[in-house]
Amino acid sequence: MHENGSAAADSGGNPAVETTTATAVDDSTATGADEPAREELTGDSILRTRPDEPSFGWRRALLRATGGLVNPGPGPEELRRRDVMHRIRRPLVQSHRIAVTSIKGGVGKTTVSTLLGLVMAEHRGDRVIALDANPDAGTLAERLTGESSVTVRELLRDLHRIDSWTEVSRYTSLAGRLQVLASEQDPAAGDAFNRQEYEQICALLDRFFNVIITDSGTGLVHSAMEGTLKLADSVIIVGAPTVDGAGRAAKTLDWMHAHGHGSLAADAVTVLSCDRTSVDVDLPRIREHFATRCRAVIEIPHDPHLATGGRVSLDRLRPRTREAAYELAAVMADRFVP
Repeated sequence: MHENGSAAADSGGNPAVETTTATAVDDSTATGADEPAREELTGDSILRTRPDEPSFGWRRALLRATGGLVNPGPGPEELRRRDVMHRIRRPLVQSHRIAVTSIKGGVGKTTVSTLLGLVMAEHRGDRVIALDANPDAGTLAERLTGESSVTVRELLRDLHRIDSWTEVSRYTSLAGRLQVLASEQDPAAGDAFNRQEYEQICALLDRFFNVIITDSGTGLVHSAMEGTLKLADSVIIVGAPTVDGAGRAAKTLDWMHAHGHGSLAADAVTVLSCDRTSVDVDLPRIREHFATRCRAVIEIPHDPHLATGGRVSLDRLRPRTREAAYELAAVMADRFVP
């Protein structure tokens, strides 16, 4: 072959393929090394920052009245509400089980489960279910949907063949976005719902729900209650600002410490349901007692809507009651693992 790369004949007399010597390209030109660094165009870089605007109250009225010229910004109350909502919406990467319990009945345990479930289901983007694990014909479904014809008993019966969300939803009723699983309504059959069966139910619900709220029975030594505490990630102890209500809530914590649930008790949240109050009871003293033993203390004030014992609607609650329910949901979501 000629050195200049011109065509040459091979041994068979055929012209060889012409080859040329490639001209090297300047690396600096190919890579653009001499070109100035370019700023990436993103929403943050091309959109003008707008000042935070208030959503309600006199601050919002002033903003609108001045055509946006005067913006006092959100006030402390609005910032607090935003923080509560942000906490409630804390993301989860795995299911979280919340047990609502107390030795004493009639202190508002089902009411607390109802409020917590409604708030979380309404403001979270994942799936939330409230499970009535009371072996004595619990009323959770009645407070939420009024529907209890299909119960946990039927779900247990068909457990072996349920493998999809569609099939699970056949055994639940719906209160807004909250799924509700009713308890067995025949007290004589309540003993059938034992620890093993509760664990089986939770294993199934873990596959389809992010937050599982269990409204427990009042018997801490009941078999199902043992399973509830064993599987719980968080616990709510419900009491009342009365001698018996506060005393039983304290004994619930004592029992948990004595039976191997000390860390769960220390991280528990005590809810004082203030349907019954008396000027003779030292409420600050009760609050202080539980504040030293638990992670937080929340007070649910007396509310005529809750006092009826009927179906609960967040829209019909007094503002202070609704705020307490939202604060409870935020406190519980503080323990969610993102």
